[in-house]
Amino acid sequence: MAIADLLYGFLIYPVIFILPAWIANGTPVIFGGGKPLDMGRHIFGNHKTWRGTTSGLIGGFIIASLEYVFFSQPLMLGFAITVGAIVGDLAGSFLKRRAHVKEGVNVPILDQYSFFVVAILFSLPYGGLPGLVGLAVIVVLTGVLHRGTNIMAHRARIKKVPW
Repeated sequence: MAIADLLYGFLIYPVIFILPAWIANGTPVIFGGGKPLDMGRHIFGNHKTWRGTTSGLIGGFIIASLEYVFFSQPLMLGFAITVGAIVGDLAGSFLKRRAHVKEGVNVPILDQYSFFVVAILFSLPYGGLPGLVGLAVIVVLTGVLHRGTNIMAHRARIKKVPW
């Protein structure tokens, strides 16, 4: 097997696969704010907003559409990953509210991976899941990127906390 094939299978394709979820999860940090999705009922918390949720969906859908055009990635797969990322992030917030964790408090693993796990689950009916090594690579990259982008957003004063 050629180096290019290994690089594609273990790094490039896994990144292409998960990119809609990463974008859907990160876009609300930039474009979010406004009215809480749960209308103040503390189901998800005040940080989960209509504008953030909508921008996350739009951002992920745009990436999924671009991947369809440029990489022949199945469009429904990208859409499912995007919706799964949003649902997973909301599920993580829901669990934190049920456990009476205050908004803004970091819950390791749940905060970094709830969007990721549900995005993967939503992708299963559409196939295209990377192999085990590819999945391991995106698990590691998700953790590193989640931490790094949150630190940058905090330093840029986009986020109040660096996680």
